Amino acid sequence: MMNWEQLLAGGRFDLNKNNAPSEPQSRSEFERDYDRIIFSAPFRNLQDKTQVFPLPEHDFVHTRLTHSLEVSSVGRSLGKTTGEYLVKKYPNLPGHGISSSDIGAIVAAAALAHDIGNPPFGHAGEEAISDFFKHHPYGFVWQPYVSQLEWADLCSFEGNAQGFRMLVSKENGLKLTHATLAAFTKYPRPAQIFEKDPKRRSHKKFGFFSDQITDYELLANRLGIENSSPESYVRHPLAFLVEAADDICYSIIDLEDGCTLGLVSFEETLALLIEILGNKFQEEKLSKYKTTSQKLAVLRAMTIGQLIDEAVNSFCEHEEKMLEGSFDQAITDIIPSAKVLEKISSLSVRKIYRSKPVLEKEAAGFQVLEGLLEVFSKALNHKFFQTDLYSGKDKSILRLLPEDFPMENWDSKPNAYPLLRALIDFISGMTDKYALSLYRKVKGIALPGV
Repeated sequence: MMNWEQLLAGGRFDLNKNNAPSEPQSRSEFERDYDRIIFSAPFRNLQDKTQVFPLPEHDFVHTRLTHSLEVSSVGRSLGKTTGEYLVKKYPNLPGHGISSSDIGAIVAAAALAHDIGNPPFGHAGEEAISDFFKHHPYGFVWQPYVSQLEWADLCSFEGNAQGFRMLVSKENGLKLTHATLAAFTKYPRPAQIFEKDPKRRSHKKFGFFSDQITDYELLANRLGIENSSPESYVRHPLAFLVEAADDICYSIIDLEDGCTLGLVSFEETLALLIEILGNKFQEEKLSKYKTTSQKLAVLRAMTIGQLIDEAVNSFCEHEEKMLEGSFDQAITDIIPSAKVLEKISSLSVRKIYRSKPVLEKEAAGFQVLEGLLEVFSKALNHKFFQTDLYSGKDKSILRLLPEDFPMENWDSKPNAYPLLRALIDFISGMTDKYALSLYRKVKGIALPGV
């Protein structure tokens, strides 16, 4: 059985050295995690990455950046409130220097980073990268040069695993605390090593690539996180709160965005939110606000507050089973408002996620990412593996790669996986607009300065 003292242990994940807990400072280790994330370049890039509406033109529509900040805010509330419960229940925690604020800071930092590995154009971007290796001639041409597990990674791009990779890489990792990294990892298993158990929420996706299995193993050993099978682990309990914060925000705020853009009527939105608020809703107070946007803002705040209360109660009720590893559900699936959230999800799929503007721009995202992967993959393949085809065009294309791109003699190495991972790092890290701009240039659709 896991224990909170070890699960919340200090110290930073640094593959370059054995990092012990630092000396006491004005900010806790976990608060510094938040600062490291918010000042990082990958986090900044979220300001121009799709949440629901790619390349949004409306002032009030959320990007990945605003979504991440909101999820982090909700996560801090969830973490701090449950932290008060845990500190009372486990009096040894304060003796180990753990306060409720520390638990709130862990969840806030992990929630802030939860989308940091997402590619341009949202979930369509994830599918585009996966489909390139599964279906495109210059994607599946690489299969003979990688292992079976590595090929599974390439054919199943996952933003959560890409985020873990970014946070722990030897070259550019943020050296976050062990607890924050574990709370970030909602799906503590690699890709397609074993059959997924549909009853376990943590098996819905995967959280790290095959070349980082040992990285997560080190993290799990440090915190005492137990295996659920030889190839996977149970969740760190705080990962349930990170997931709940994300679920709450995208359910309510995507609905708000849909209403703002006229895809869902205000009356329909109001009816759904009243189902969550119950007798907390007061018509006369809402009528004091003149504009629809003001009314939506008030309703959103009240609804999120109600869902936070429900999620905290559910966490506290199931916390011991989380420590045992026997609880593996989304908290928002078992709270009193779960059925209403299902209604909101169904409505959002029908009227928001499958609306014409979203589908049109997702289709464009597929074209852009496939096009970028094609030209760079083709050039790398010609340079290192089919050298008789290496052309002047390929040379020009490769000059557009970052200066630190690993251009060693890959033709002498039988395994091309690190090369392909570096290419995916480059393309998945782009903003929507930069990806579109670069695509136009490499395809000759637009010329610089023209």
